[in-house]
Amino acid sequence: MNDKGSANKILLYYNAYSGSGVFKNNLDHIVDRCQQAGYQVVPVRAAKGIVIDNVLSEIDQNQFSRIIAAGGDGTMNLCVNAMVKYDIHLPLAILPAGTANDFAYYFELPSDIDYQLDIALGNKTTKADVGVVNDRCFINVAALGALIDVSQKTDPNLKNAIGTLAYYLKAVTEIPQIRALPVKLTTPEQVYEENIYFMVVMNGESAGGFRKLSPESNMNDGKLDVIAFKKMPIVELAPLLFEVVHGRHPNNKHVLYFQTDKLTIESEADISTDIDGEHGEKLPLEFSVLNKRLDVFVSKDTWNYD
Repeated sequence: MNDKGSANKILLYYNAYSGSGVFKNNLDHIVDRCQQAGYQVVPVRAAKGIVIDNVLSEIDQNQFSRIIAAGGDGTMNLCVNAMVKYDIHLPLAILPAGTANDFAYYFELPSDIDYQLDIALGNKTTKADVGVVNDRCFINVAALGALIDVSQKTDPNLKNAIGTLAYYLKAVTEIPQIRALPVKLTTPEQVYEENIYFMVVMNGESAGGFRKLSPESNMNDGKLDVIAFKKMPIVELAPLLFEVVHGRHPNNKHVLYFQTDKLTIESEADISTDIDGEHGEKLPLEFSVLNKRLDVFVSKDTWNYD
């Protein structure tokens, strides 16, 4: 039984159709595990953010022990945006059940549902930053320029067969259509003016199938990691993408890499953007960080960081 006194409820926010639908098949089991632990489950089904906004705008936080969010990065993004909007400070448990689970990957969460629930119903948490771009929160990545939709275009059968290499191969096929875009990047410390193919502003360390896209990211350091891929001879782009697969790219001469807590991105070009896998904001973009805004449940056995 739990020892939370009057805070005996769990808000279960879930996307029944995330990924392969594994969550939907385990819903009864998840509710049963929560009830066995002494909690009353309040289920909220994901519906493009509207429902979670309505619920979190009205709940009494004192009655809840935690929020369990089940789905992919898009579901987590909606949940965190609503939490920030309505000043909800309940700890967040993640049940990774989406096509993209980069947020969960950062926290080394397991794939086994019972192990996930052990963590979600446990008591060990860690702090996590939340990125902000034009008043919209992101948990993992904001991207702009070419190649930002590689993960969506990659054949799922190929992903299952060869893993991360599938994203590399798909990205290589996109190279002939790529064009450089002029951007101005302004931080409190410096101004950069570059022609880039694409860039990412990272809170986490993986995105779009590339597990080591931002290998030096720390999600509670109050900084965003900015990685811009500068204009270069096209023949050098494919080898650079291979370096990205292995996390060896930050020191490449064609890569601009820095960390900052504030960033403005401007351009005269019409540049596509993406936030946590969904269509992003129009430029100019203003970035900031909510340092250690979230408490995220992690494994007491594998997580050794603050």
